[in-house]
Amino acid sequence: MSENALSGVTILDFSHLLQGPFATQLLADLGADVIKIERPGSGDLFRSLTFRNKWVGGSESPNFLAWNRNKRSLALNLKALEARAIIMKLAETADVVVQNFRPGVMERLGYGYADFSTVNPRIVYCSGSGYGEDGPYVSRPGQDMLVQGLTGIMAATGQASNPPTPVGAGFSDQVGAMNMVYGILAALLWRETSGKGQEVKINLLAGMLAHQNQEMVMAMNFNEDFQRPDSGIGHPGMDAPFGTYPTLDGWVTIAMSPFKTLVSVLGNDGLLSYDDPETLFEKRDEVWRKLAAETGKWTTRDLIAALLDADVWCGEVKTHLEAASDPQVEHLGLIQSYRHPKAGDVKVVGPAIGMSETPPAIRRPAPSVGEHTREILGDQGWSTTEVDRLIEKGVAGEDA
Repeated sequence: MSENALSGVTILDFSHLLQGPFATQLLADLGADVIKIERPGSGDLFRSLTFRNKWVGGSESPNFLAWNRNKRSLALNLKALEARAIIMKLAETADVVVQNFRPGVMERLGYGYADFSTVNPRIVYCSGSGYGEDGPYVSRPGQDMLVQGLTGIMAATGQASNPPTPVGAGFSDQVGAMNMVYGILAALLWRETSGKGQEVKINLLAGMLAHQNQEMVMAMNFNEDFQRPDSGIGHPGMDAPFGTYPTLDGWVTIAMSPFKTLVSVLGNDGLLSYDDPETLFEKRDEVWRKLAAETGKWTTRDLIAALLDADVWCGEVKTHLEAASDPQVEHLGLIQSYRHPKAGDVKVVGPAIGMSETPPAIRRPAPSVGEHTREILGDQGWSTTEVDRLIEKGVAGEDA
């Protein structure tokens, strides 16, 4: 087996929270050396945030552990002149810079694309923002749920009688992270032939609209927004039977499937009177209620077996814990773990892609703040005495 696909690529990661850290973790899984530059002491804001006041191992944020494996942490005070000298020395041999501060922050601190490209013209500089680098929303906070609300996905999710519903995960941030990754990889590939770096700009607003392109095309070209149904139909533009249906012990999903076939499995031929495309859309709430009355007579296991046997597109609805123990998830080896010095054994979702020659892998746990400060500065030529002085002055920090 050869080395990892991105071995030899060095990334200076100034990002925080979710979008940037997820992007750099994906690149780190592929072998990039990601140097996570954090403020001394508190570090990334996600270190202090968690769900339901629960901490892995009693002290570590699951939010931070989720997005920061395979990285080294260098703690520096970005406002200190000596810290800038350290960063620019690192930049001389680095390949990528990633940051997702609000527009203008990095430039004011002296860490904009122009600053880095002067030191290293081959550097790829990727910025993530909420709404772009300028325009009427440039000063707005670019948070995931806010962007979901602005881009139509909340208005299209849930039932008409309930409020608009956000996706139950940081979807805008995660789409933004994927866009960062493909922008960075494309820029690195172009650099191989041109010899030049470039600036890559990603924003959550553009990403969320792009990932809803089929809904946007429909709405804009017919001048008609999707209307959320009152039924369990999952997508506002789809007709019955598309949706989520109750069973005796849970829920099932049914996607695009011949209505006649579904009815034959459920054993109620009286429903065939609805079997034409216009009716299945116009009366989809009514059809859903009648189908739900039938699916509610089955256990989830028996209904799924019968539907799959008839080649109806269907699946179970599972919680996160149930998904973790799903037999296909187990077969693919998607749930993995690593040993963290403070949190102990941490269960995580492993890399989502397979590669025959350079498979991604978890090589190190998420770091503590400044855990690798001495290691990184030592590699750059700073002596132990010099590092001690930098830490004493507050220019740098290390794990307490």
